[in-house]
Amino acid sequence: MLYFRKSSEGIIFKVYILPRSSKNMIAGLFGDALKIKLTAAPVDGSANSMCIKYLAKILSVSPSRLEIVSGHTGKTKYILIKNDKTVLSSSPEAIMSKMDGLLKSSSTV
Repeated sequence: MLYFRKSSEGIIFKVYILPRSSKNMIAGLFGDALKIKLTAAPVDGSANSMCIKYLAKILSVSPSRLEIVSGHTGKTKYILIKNDKTVLSSSPEAIMSKMDGLLKSSSTV
């Protein structure tokens, strides 16, 4: 089951990044983390930047609402989705539902 934690700032979830992949994609679960393949190399923060942009795109939120709160130099990262009271479609429940849908539609590698 995917790791989620609600905080006063938003919701935090866990991702496991596989850099230098052939394409950007959700690849299922790795333990309790969302496994994400990214084309970027883990050099000078490029994989971290691509991770934020990719997650923003698939979750339909602004990249400014996402922040890596832990794991900047490792493959396992904790991502914060900041609260935004003005956007009802991106409530914590809606985000969790969207993640669940992504996991069900992805193929586990």
